[in-house]
Amino acid sequence: MERRLKVYFDGGCRPNPGRIEVAAVLRGLAHVRDDLGEGTNGDAEWLALIHALECAQACGAVAFDLIGDSRSVIEQANARAMARSEADRMHLARFQTIAAGHAPERIRWIKREQNLAGIALNARHPR
Repeated sequence: MERRLKVYFDGGCRPNPGRIEVAAVLRGLAHVRDDLGEGTNGDAEWLALIHALECAQACGAVAFDLIGDSRSVIEQANARAMARSEADRMHLARFQTIAAGHAPERIRWIKREQNLAGIALNARHPR
Protein backbone atom coordinates (compact mmCIF):
# COMPACT_ATOMS: atom_id res chain seq x y z
CA MET A 1 0.00 0.00 0.00
CA GLU A 2 1.42 3.36 -1.03
CA ARG A 3 1.62 6.04 1.65
CA ARG A 4 -0.04 9.35 0.96
CA LEU A 5 2.36 11.96 -0.31
CA LYS A 6 2.59 15.05 1.90
CA VAL A 7 2.68 18.29 -0.08
CA TYR A 8 3.38 21.41 1.97
CA PHE A 9 2.30 24.81 0.62
CA ASP A 10 2.81 28.45 1.54
CA GLY A 11 2.51 31.80 -0.15
CA GLY A 12 3.20 35.40 0.62
CA CYS A 13 4.06 38.76 -0.82
CA ARG A 14 6.49 41.45 0.18
CA PRO A 15 5.14 44.06 0.75
CA ASN A 16 1.46 43.24 1.27
CA PRO A 17 -0.01 43.81 -1.27
CA GLY A 18 2.92 43.17 -3.57
CA ARG A 19 4.69 40.60 -5.70
CA ILE A 20 3.42 37.09 -4.96
CA GLU A 21 5.67 34.12 -4.32
CA VAL A 22 4.55 30.57 -3.56
CA ALA A 23 6.19 27.29 -2.66
CA ALA A 24 5.19 23.66 -2.61
CA VAL A 25 7.47 21.10 -1.01
CA LEU A 26 7.13 17.44 -1.84
CA ARG A 27 9.61 14.60 -1.48
CA GLY A 28 12.09 17.05 0.04
CA LEU A 29 12.19 19.32 -3.00
CA ALA A 30 10.90 22.91 -3.02
CA HIS A 31 8.99 24.07 -6.09
CA VAL A 32 8.97 27.89 -5.92
CA ARG A 33 7.22 30.34 -8.21
CA ASP A 34 7.52 34.11 -8.15
CA ASP A 35 5.96 34.82 -11.54
CA LEU A 36 2.31 34.99 -10.47
CA GLY A 37 1.91 38.75 -10.46
CA GLU A 38 0.86 40.97 -7.61
CA GLY A 39 -1.80 40.59 -4.94
CA THR A 40 -2.42 40.22 -1.25
CA ASN A 41 -1.21 37.59 1.21
CA GLY A 42 -4.63 35.97 0.85
CA ASP A 43 -4.19 35.69 -2.91
CA ALA A 44 -0.72 34.24 -2.36
CA GLU A 45 -2.02 31.55 0.02
CA TRP A 46 -4.69 30.50 -2.48
CA LEU A 47 -2.18 30.42 -5.32
CA ALA A 48 0.16 28.35 -3.15
CA LEU A 49 -2.61 25.80 -2.50
CA ILE A 50 -3.33 25.62 -6.24
CA HIS A 51 0.40 25.31 -7.01
CA ALA A 52 0.71 22.44 -4.49
CA LEU A 53 -2.27 20.68 -6.08
CA GLU A 54 -0.76 21.03 -9.55
CA CYS A 55 2.64 19.77 -8.33
CA ALA A 56 1.05 16.71 -6.70
CA GLN A 57 -0.94 15.93 -9.83
CA ALA A 58 2.09 16.47 -12.11
CA CYS A 59 4.29 14.07 -10.14
CA GLY A 60 1.69 11.32 -10.53
CA ALA A 61 0.88 10.91 -6.84
CA VAL A 62 -1.91 8.38 -6.38
CA ALA A 63 -2.90 9.73 -2.96
CA PHE A 64 -1.76 12.99 -1.42
CA ASP A 65 -2.45 15.49 1.35
CA LEU A 66 -2.03 19.25 0.99
CA ILE A 67 -0.64 20.80 4.16
CA GLY A 68 -0.37 24.50 4.97
CA ASP A 69 -0.62 27.16 7.65
CA SER A 70 -3.44 29.34 6.28
CA ARG A 71 -6.51 28.43 8.32
CA SER A 72 -8.76 30.65 6.21
CA VAL A 73 -7.81 29.08 2.87
CA ILE A 74 -7.87 25.54 4.28
CA GLU A 75 -11.30 26.02 5.88
CA GLN A 76 -12.71 27.41 2.62
CA ALA A 77 -11.11 24.66 0.48
CA ASN A 78 -12.57 22.04 2.84
CA ALA A 79 -16.03 23.69 2.60
CA ARG A 80 -16.08 24.42 6.34
CA ALA A 81 -16.18 28.19 5.79
CA MET A 82 -17.71 30.47 3.18
CA ALA A 83 -15.44 32.34 0.81
CA ARG A 84 -15.15 35.82 2.28
CA SER A 85 -14.54 37.89 -0.83
CA GLU A 86 -14.98 37.79 -4.58
CA ALA A 87 -11.27 37.03 -4.95
CA ASP A 88 -11.60 34.08 -2.53
CA ARG A 89 -14.60 32.77 -4.50
CA MET A 90 -12.62 32.96 -7.74
CA HIS A 91 -9.60 31.17 -6.23
CA LEU A 92 -11.86 28.51 -4.69
CA ALA A 93 -13.60 27.88 -8.02
CA ARG A 94 -10.24 27.49 -9.77
CA PHE A 95 -9.03 25.11 -7.06
CA GLN A 96 -12.20 23.02 -7.31
CA THR A 97 -11.95 22.83 -11.10
CA ILE A 98 -8.35 21.58 -10.97
CA ALA A 99 -9.10 19.22 -8.06
CA ALA A 100 -11.96 17.64 -10.00
CA GLY A 101 -9.33 15.81 -12.05
CA HIS A 102 -7.54 14.32 -9.04
CA ALA A 103 -8.35 15.68 -5.59
CA PRO A 104 -6.26 15.50 -2.44
CA GLU A 105 -7.24 13.00 0.24
CA ARG A 106 -7.05 15.78 2.84
CA ILE A 107 -6.21 19.46 3.15
CA ARG A 108 -4.93 20.11 6.63
CA TRP A 109 -3.49 22.84 8.80
CA ILE A 110 -0.14 22.83 10.61
CA LYS A 111 1.74 25.42 12.61
CA ARG A 112 3.77 27.94 10.63
CA GLU A 113 7.08 26.74 12.06
CA GLN A 114 6.33 23.18 10.83
CA ASN A 115 5.50 24.25 7.28
CA LEU A 116 8.36 23.15 5.02
CA ALA A 117 7.10 25.41 2.21
CA GLY A 118 7.17 28.44 4.50
CA ILE A 119 10.69 27.52 5.56
CA ALA A 120 11.69 27.32 1.88
CA LEU A 121 10.23 30.78 1.19
CA ASN A 122 11.92 32.28 4.25
CA ALA A 123 15.27 30.88 3.10
CA ARG A 124 14.97 33.03 -0.03
CA HIS A 125 14.95 36.18 2.13
CA PRO A 126 17.72 35.94 4.72
CA ARG A 127 17.70 38.71 7.27
